[in-house]
Amino acid sequence: MTFTLLLLITFLINLPFGYYRVTQKRFSIKWFLAIHIPIPIIILLRYYFNIGSEWCTYPLMITAFFSGQYLGSWFRTRLLQS
Repeated sequence: MTFTLLLLITFLINLPFGYYRVTQKRFSIKWFLAIHIPIPIIILLRYYFNIGSEWCTYPLMITAFFSGQYLGSWFRTRLLQS
C-alpha cells in the first residue's frame, strides 16, 4: 500500500515539472533542473515511507517518474496548440 502511494506521489510531483520543462530550451539549465529537482524529493520520500533500495522497486519508480514528466509536457503542448 505504501509503495503504491509513493508511486502516485512520484507521478504527481513530476506533472508540474514536465509542464514547465516543455517551455524551456532543450538542454538548458532550467530544462535540466526541471528534470532533476524532483529526484531528491523522491529519495526523501523513499526514506520516509521506509521503501529502501530494493532493486525490484526501481523500474516502477522510474516509470512513474517519466510518465509524470511526459504527461505534464503533453498537457502543456495540448494547451499551447489550442
